[in-house]
Amino acid sequence: MSFQQSLQGLKDFDLNDLDFENVGSWPAAVKVIACVLVFILVLFLGYNFYLKDLQGSLDAAISKESNLKQDFQRKAFQAANLEAYKEQMVEMEASFGALLRQLPSDTEVPGLLEDITRTGLGAGLEFEEIKLQPEVAQQFYIELPILISVVGGYHDLATFVSGVAALPRIVTLHDFEIVPEKADQAGASRLRMSITAKTYRYNDKGAK
Repeated sequence: MSFQQSLQGLKDFDLNDLDFENVGSWPAAVKVIACVLVFILVLFLGYNFYLKDLQGSLDAAISKESNLKQDFQRKAFQAANLEAYKEQMVEMEASFGALLRQLPSDTEVPGLLEDITRTGLGAGLEFEEIKLQPEVAQQFYIELPILISVVGGYHDLATFVSGVAALPRIVTLHDFEIVPEKADQAGASRLRMSITAKTYRYNDKGAK
């Protein structure tokens, strides 16, 4: 049967004439079309029910492979420089220990309170309170908080803070609170400042 005859047969073909119990009797062109449709249907169903899941697994594996490569490169770099890291750690521990040992072994509280008081009075401030708080032990050092409340002018407060920071003893200042106070007899504005000063000493027990 020629191609032209097959086309003519398709034109004259009626779908109602198909005998599904006798597929062999179908025209050759119809058989070819039916095979193509079945093939397409099989591909479609196979992709949706099997290949699609495999594609998702493949994408996940590719992403995991990329992450593993990056992790491997990072760990390989760390392993190659492990000895250098160890040497740096030893140097840092030695430097840190040397700095900690520069802290005094006692708080020398009386002398420190005297220095703070002298600095405040020299700045023209009035002391309302200077009170020691319980010590706070850290691993390598012990800190001693001191609550301070003073009254004076803005520039006097700034001079006091600068003077305390310049003391030879290590003192840090925390928790500033400044509120207005009644003006003095000369009419100058005054401020009340509450602040926590912390001094430190070496904790030899913690270091051991």
